[in-house]
Amino acid sequence: MNKQRFSQYFDNSEHQKPEIALRTMAKTVRTRRGIDALYPGWLHSQRSSVVLAVAVLSLTGVIGHKLYNQPQLTVGTPAPETIKAPYTARIEDKGQTQAKRQAASKGSIPVLMVDVQKTEIINNNLHKLLEQGQKIRTVAGVFPFFDTTVVSIATQHYLRSCSIAEWKTLLASLGNNSPNQSSLLVNPNKSNPENRHRSTIAEKLPLFPSSTGSPLVSSGNLPLFVSPGNQKPLNLAQNSELAQAVAELKAYRATTSAKNLDSLILQTSQVRQKYSQARIQLLQQQLASPPQVYTETTLLQLSDEEWQQAQAGIRQSADRILAQGISPGLPSSILENAVKLNIQEVVPKNAEPLVTNFLLAVLQPNLKTDEEQTKQQIQQASDRVLPVIVKVEQGDLIVTKGEDITQWHFDVLEHYQLIRRENNWRELMKLASMITAAIGIFVVVGKKIKYKLRQRDYLLVLLLTLTTPAVIALGLPYTTWSGVGLLLGSFYAPILGATVVVLLLLILPMTVEISIISLLAGGAAGILGSTMAQKLRSREELALLGVAIALTQGGMYLIMKLLIGAVFGAGWYGVLQGAGLFALSGLAWSIVALGLSPYLEKVFDLVTPIRLAELANPNRPLLKRLATETPGTFQHTLLVATLAEAAAKKLGCNVELVRAGTLYHDIGKMHDPLGFIENQMGGPNKHETEIQDPWKSAAIIKKHVSEGLVMAQRHLLPTAIQAFIPEHQGTILIAYFYHQALEMSREDPSLIVDEADFRYDGPIPQSRETGIVMLADSCEAALRSLKDATPEQALTMLNNVLRAKWQDNQMVDSGLTRQEMSEISRIFVDVWQQFHHKRIAYPKLKVSNNG
Repeated sequence: MNKQRFSQYFDNSEHQKPEIALRTMAKTVRTRRGIDALYPGWLHSQRSSVVLAVAVLSLTGVIGHKLYNQPQLTVGTPAPETIKAPYTARIEDKGQTQAKRQAASKGSIPVLMVDVQKTEIINNNLHKLLEQGQKIRTVAGVFPFFDTTVVSIATQHYLRSCSIAEWKTLLASLGNNSPNQSSLLVNPNKSNPENRHRSTIAEKLPLFPSSTGSPLVSSGNLPLFVSPGNQKPLNLAQNSELAQAVAELKAYRATTSAKNLDSLILQTSQVRQKYSQARIQLLQQQLASPPQVYTETTLLQLSDEEWQQAQAGIRQSADRILAQGISPGLPSSILENAVKLNIQEVVPKNAEPLVTNFLLAVLQPNLKTDEEQTKQQIQQASDRVLPVIVKVEQGDLIVTKGEDITQWHFDVLEHYQLIRRENNWRELMKLASMITAAIGIFVVVGKKIKYKLRQRDYLLVLLLTLTTPAVIALGLPYTTWSGVGLLLGSFYAPILGATVVVLLLLILPMTVEISIISLLAGGAAGILGSTMAQKLRSREELALLGVAIALTQGGMYLIMKLLIGAVFGAGWYGVLQGAGLFALSGLAWSIVALGLSPYLEKVFDLVTPIRLAELANPNRPLLKRLATETPGTFQHTLLVATLAEAAAKKLGCNVELVRAGTLYHDIGKMHDPLGFIENQMGGPNKHETEIQDPWKSAAIIKKHVSEGLVMAQRHLLPTAIQAFIPEHQGTILIAYFYHQALEMSREDPSLIVDEADFRYDGPIPQSRETGIVMLADSCEAALRSLKDATPEQALTMLNNVLRAKWQDNQMVDSGLTRQEMSEISRIFVDVWQQFHHKRIAYPKLKVSNNG
């Protein structure tokens, strides 16, 4: 049947309203559930006006809380008359008290704490410098290099560090005074080859700076020393160190042999070469990496044992001083005294100058202000200041007429309750008018969306809206923007949530003290939450949305600060901290909203996409029972859901609601599964074999609606889901048993057949979603009966079924139009074709007898 013919059927039946159907519909009265059931009768009839009045009063009271009990006499206004003290009183001078407390706060010393990062940097620098010193000493070799009982440490240091002239003089002294003339000689005219070899040792030794300082000449980047070969021989009597060295070496030769002395001289020459290289590296280090820690040769004068003690003392002293802390601006003399005091007992005496120089070069201030402790100390210092109390005698002049009221005048008048507080009714009325207009805008927007708001919905919107100004009234700038947007967008529609947020952005600045930056940052977060919430289908996605809201709120705050240039000043740290706090508050309120969401859904009987998806889970107890106890009904339910979903998606209805409602629409059949033919599995029909009474059979069929409602209420299904149970049947006629009753009445005229006994109690579908399910439920059995029919035949059958529902006035309140009814029939046929497509005929296989 084509569309024009289908519409013609509807046109012919538009005014056909059977009397029996009207009588049955008149019997159906909607049951008030939930919050509505608590209203008294008269209040229920006027509930719209009551909700409006409550909304205006509550919003005006919270948003305009500062307009109540305002003082008529304020600071800066002229006094209307001369006012004197009515009695003697002691009154706190808040101005002086505050000034003293501020002075005490400024005089409070900041609390310092050790900066861990700075301390770690100092320790790293200390470690690097110690490594440099160790490398230089490694080049110089082991010291002392010989037995100190034979050659003293002082002499060994002199031997490796003396000048060439001193070294040659030393060798000459040992050779000239040798008793056997076999020692080292410096006379080149001696013919003995061995003596000539020994006499030339000095010329072969490396050049190096003396401890007294030899003249330097530059050769490339490295310092070289002039050979003092043309210098005059030194006098032993004038050089005590040289004389001491000669004496100790002669004593060694006398106690051992000249050969052992020669060996010692050769060993010493090698040590002198290493020492010279170490001196060169020491100078390079001083030039390359200031500050110059190793500026003296003390580093090389220390024995290995003394160096180890010095290193341990450096680390121990540094750890102790850094643990105590070095404050910024500490005078260098105090730090130097502290260093000297700490190293006295832990390092050798001759290493103290080197260690002192080392620590003074490394140690830096490592204390920073402990903000939290400093604030507490400032607060404690402020709290210790006692209030400044002024005695005002009876009759004392408080303020003269025309004089501007100061803070002190205001405090005194406040104490005597003479500031004449009153409500600012003019501003309150202006605010109430603005709120009434805003509510009107919200109602208009609500009526234009597909979601039909109930009184409980208006109440929930009001409660959520009140949280935003209420939190601000408590003194917190981090209010509930994100939570309100997230919940309203999730419960209702994006446009509703965004409308509430925008209206709050316009009204709040009228009376609430809040910065425009905080307002815009919160508003952006609220709008984002309201526009995105209903598009998400899981709690996990909503949690991710909460993170996005937090980033939006903090980022918006930072962007606004950037636009006004606040970040580029000295307060950039405070700006970043503020942005972080706004982001955290957005995340926190989003988490609160997600936690409250399931409870608000149950209390206010709401259905969200997420809750509908949870209800449609086949593992829900009620659906598992339906699949187990009534398998035929469950299969019928799945087919009806497939048809209804396709139609709902095409017509732009709530697909999630249609699917969930369809899954529960026949749960009442579990009260008597065998009373319905789809569960009899080809067995005997109890209506024909046992009951044989159309009135009783009709009652059993009708009971699946009432029993279904009982089950739904017992399992706390939302009202929107419960509506599918009676409305999918509406007030349609149970035709099979009705015709049976008519046949029986013809045979027995005493039987009176009332059509109302064979009609469902209703109500008829009240929404497009329940109307679609009624049509799908009616068409499913008809489509299942078709086998080899063409799509045109199937469409004709469905049009007849849908036309019958329209003529029976079942679609009057559903909101479905005749054009949509025609489109629904075509959608059902398309789905039927997908399930009953033709298959390839496989050839029959012949069974072989071979083998």
